[in-house]
Amino acid sequence: MQTALWRKSSYSQQESACVEVAVSEEIGVRDTKNREAGQLTVSREAWQGVLAALQAKH
Repeated sequence: MQTALWRKSSYSQQESACVEVAVSEEIGVRDTKNREAGQLTVSREAWQGVLAALQAKH
């Protein structure tokens, strides 16, 4: 994920939690304010499940 383009969530606000996502062969998720802590990497299929679950809640 080193060369992946990280994008900050449009829902992130200056003073609250911020999330960045990188789309590559896999999906990377990390904390914008603590990038050194690492990242969570999941398959595209798993990420689609996360998004589907979030959409179902709204």
